[in-house]
Amino acid sequence: MMDLLEVLHLDELSHGLAKLSMFPYFDMAHYIMSVLALREQPGALEVSRVSPFACWFSSMLFCFGGAVLSGIMLAEPPVAPLSNSTSVLLASIIWYLVFYCPMDLVYSSITFLPLRLVLSGMKEVTRTWKVLSGVTQAHSKYKDSLLVMIAIGWTRGAGGGLIRNFEQLVRGVWKPETNELLKMSYPTKITLIGAVLFALQQTHYLPLQTRHLMLIYTIFTVVNKSRMMLTGSSSSPFAAIESAIYRTLFAGYSPYAALTGEATKACADVSASVATKESSKNRAADAPSPSPVMGQTLKAKEESERPEPESCKKMD
Repeated sequence: MMDLLEVLHLDELSHGLAKLSMFPYFDMAHYIMSVLALREQPGALEVSRVSPFACWFSSMLFCFGGAVLSGIMLAEPPVAPLSNSTSVLLASIIWYLVFYCPMDLVYSSITFLPLRLVLSGMKEVTRTWKVLSGVTQAHSKYKDSLLVMIAIGWTRGAGGGLIRNFEQLVRGVWKPETNELLKMSYPTKITLIGAVLFALQQTHYLPLQTRHLMLIYTIFTVVNKSRMMLTGSSSSPFAAIESAIYRTLFAGYSPYAALTGEATKACADVSASVATKESSKNRAADAPSPSPVMGQTLKAKEESERPEPESCKKMD
């Protein structure tokens, strides 16, 4: 891998990415895209007119949710991310301009596609740094716990989505069906994949240098995000792999599925026959019938009281 990067002249680029400072420009892009995502939520603009404080608090959760959630998981003060007054002030200014700028000039400028592409790419760069910082922080405290490193890296990079239900509750909305664990969005999925990769790299299961993995992961996320925005597609590039894994491991398919289906159909036919005979018996009991019909009714009763086949009992 090292030789390939040198041939492509990407080793110097990986060094530059590793030394890149996120403040202020990349952090600003992260705040802009986070507040923009909040404004595009249904009902968020109405809440901003009714309760500016609730809107501001929701914006801070979007901007700093990953750091807050990972701090809670590591038993650290959840308000620690808000102790950086400069970052909070910068995020608050962006929140005000996006929601309350006269004539919506800032919002209209941000939604201009070329500018939005640049800001989205910069936000993906900050995602790489957030995931890596979460993994390294967990690695410094729990060196042998791969699961903890993945969890902290995941929450640090996608915390805004993982605490979406709480953020919605702040705005007076309760939609538990939007839980990210029930149906993951693309940012949550790609962050989880990054957390797994960086955790494997930190524990030396993945033979790559940190800066090289940062470069590869960043290029993939930026290119794929740009592709999704340009094509207007929201489908995950991992959809085919996810479908194959689900069908193989979690759909409950087995070599005996056909036999099971036939047995189930047979049991259903028996149940339907029993129900029909019970209905005939009830109608015969309600209305007087000639003696031949009474004989048929008794015969139907005897047949309805017959036990179900053993195979049906086993299926139940």
